[in-house]
Amino acid sequence: MGPPLSSAFVLLLALNAASPASVGNPEDYAADEAERTAGENIVFDDYRGKGCVDDSGFVYKLGERFYPGHSNCPCVCTEDGPVCDQPECPKLHPKCTKVEHNGCCPECKEVKNFCEYRGKTYKILEEFKVSHPSPCEWCRCEPNNEVHCVVSDCAVPECVNPVYEPEQCCPICKNGPNCFAGTTIIPAGIEVKVDDCTICRCHNGDWWKPAQCLRRECLNGQSLS
Repeated sequence: MGPPLSSAFVLLLALNAASPASVGNPEDYAADEAERTAGENIVFDDYRGKGCVDDSGFVYKLGERFYPGHSNCPCVCTEDGPVCDQPECPKLHPKCTKVEHNGCCPECKEVKNFCEYRGKTYKILEEFKVSHPSPCEWCRCEPNNEVHCVVSDCAVPECVNPVYEPEQCCPICKNGPNCFAGTTIIPAGIEVKVDDCTICRCHNGDWWKPAQCLRRECLNGQSLS
């Protein structure tokens, strides 16, 4: 057997065994910190004077023609950066409802070809009737996508008691022309005996005027001739 270990040497081994495994050289911490900082501050290549980069990160050489973005005009890569075309694009139709930006200039793909009126749609030149606010209102969808409405011009009825029928705009005289004889309505065109002593007749064409009446002298309800 070898010579017995001294007590001082045994104590030194015990202290080394008790030390945490994570304790290391302070220089290692400095290296880790530098690596983490470098990862947070990534420096990209500088292509100025050498090339151009589009929106997706693709690099183009000097003098090369490219599109920097989906809806941009074409550009030429120069030492000062992209030099892009700036054409005078045609104006879009004022009624355009669908615009695409696939090229240098926006394009109208769909033009509004209908009218909207009170929550409904109508074709160009389509005529229609509306019930509100007036049942006599007729409208048309004009080529400029605007609705033009007019109120029907009804003829003056030839009676004093016109009526409105469903789905009809203008009033009608269901019993023909007539006029008032006092408070009595009499038909036009004939003489009407409104009482034992009075005969009335409507004015020709002047239905709104009271009837022309001829009154005779009566005695005990009998006409005197």
